Amino acid sequence: MKKIMIINGPNLNLLGQREENIYGNKSFEDIRKELEELSGNKAELSYFQSNHEGEIIDKIHQCIGKIDFIIINPGALTHYSYGIHDAILACRIPTIEVHISNIFNRENWRAKSVVSPAARGIISGLGMEVYKIAILYILDYYKN
Repeated sequence: MKKIMIINGPNLNLLGQREENIYGNKSFEDIRKELEELSGNKAELSYFQSNHEGEIIDKIHQCIGKIDFIIINPGALTHYSYGIHDAILACRIPTIEVHISNIFNRENWRAKSVVSPAARGIISGLGMEVYKIAILYILDYYKN
């Protein structure tokens, strides 16, 4: 059974409440139930959310030797957190970066991710489905 850690960054605790036109009206807890069903007995999902960069870096470090794959939505930290980038590289755990909105179709400053070069891939702009697509990739396509 694969162990997958899902990490959400700043303000993603407000999903379902904030900017519904961009992020939809489902909370992450709603989506988490769907992800658990999707992964079935093929994966053990863990979840962490923080509004603090250092806590996210600490969580990535804690995954070493315990987690097989990370799915991360760094939120606004995407655009300036070299610390998260470096933590992903240091932990050597395959990581998929996800974004609910299309970061390349919004404000210019959102189009640059300093995290992406450390990630195996990026999924962006498909709403909350990005988490499901990442899990399907891990379960069905990713080969160690």
